[in-house]
Amino acid sequence: MNPFVKIRRDLHQIPELGFQEYKTQAYLLEFLNSLPQSRLTIKEWRTGLFVKVHGSNPEKMIGYRADIDGLPISEETGYPFSSTHLGRMHACGHDFHMSIALGLIDYFTKNPIADDLLFIFQPAEEGPGGAEPMLQSEIMKEWRPDLILALHIAPEYPVGTVAMKEGLLFANTSELFIELSGKGGHAAFPHHANDMVVAACHLVGQLQTIVSRNIDPLDSAVITIGKITGGTVQNVIAERARLEGTIRTLSPESMTAVKKRIEAIISGIEAGFECMASIDYGSMYHQVYNNPALTEEFISFAESVEGVETVRCKAAMTGEDFGYLLKEIPGFMFWLGVNSPNGLHHSGLMPDEGAIPAAIHLLSQYITFKSS
Repeated sequence: MNPFVKIRRDLHQIPELGFQEYKTQAYLLEFLNSLPQSRLTIKEWRTGLFVKVHGSNPEKMIGYRADIDGLPISEETGYPFSSTHLGRMHACGHDFHMSIALGLIDYFTKNPIADDLLFIFQPAEEGPGGAEPMLQSEIMKEWRPDLILALHIAPEYPVGTVAMKEGLLFANTSELFIELSGKGGHAAFPHHANDMVVAACHLVGQLQTIVSRNIDPLDSAVITIGKITGGTVQNVIAERARLEGTIRTLSPESMTAVKKRIEAIISGIEAGFECMASIDYGSMYHQVYNNPALTEEFISFAESVEGVETVRCKAAMTGEDFGYLLKEIPGFMFWLGVNSPNGLHHSGLMPDEGAIPAAIHLLSQYITFKSS
């Protein structure tokens, strides 16, 4: 078995939520400490890591980011190496991302290049967001890459496929939490109460008009309410209701417009249902915008590597906090084909592990090329 496939399986068994990745960090450190240390400097940051691989004659620093957290999903793969953490799963491929990054570090400690490399093992990508605070850390101020890259597994593409595009790749995203508070009461006397279940239902319908009537049809936006809770029992009028959802847009301007319209609609709900409302936008992720020149260079390079198929894909409404790093540092992200029958964030996600050595081979050659 390829050693980095084994590492992936080990990591797959210990998924942890954002800023709780203690076992994951310890596992990464154990592997890193087993490598020749003469070219490595390792710094811990909360539950993440910065790993510098020193070049022989550095003129620049090349950055690479791998996210490390899991999701609150109960695994249903049937793997013999399934998650041992109840209700937690690496259902977004971060076990793949870490294994590939470790493979690259292993390669470059044994095959040194001229330039310095910075590997960022980032916690909390799934929430509440680790990229922005890592970017603002003192370590990142000291070790500032000149360019940075990352990948994300793509279940819909075959192994050996690299899919990407210049410019906007992933959307601006924001969580959305709305609390409605009114006056509860007996189900037989609705005129003495303010029903927050009814208010929530009206609100959901009105929110769906924002994209169809307030956003330029040549732009794109999504508002999804994924969860509603309210009430306590069937014969009591609900005093409270809570809506949880997400907003996704292809431009920062549309995100601002959507939020402004949400707030206006909620003001109307407050007046119409004589209730109080509060909004929390939770985690907000900046769009992933690929540097055009670096993207074209990488596509051209990938096309020259045997066994690699390149695809120019469309932008996706996916959210990724790697966008904060790309906002400050030139770079790119690409989709790595892993050919899974089930998609990202699915309890049955089963990526093809052949993608791990394929990615290590491609990226080790590209980073060497960038340093030559």
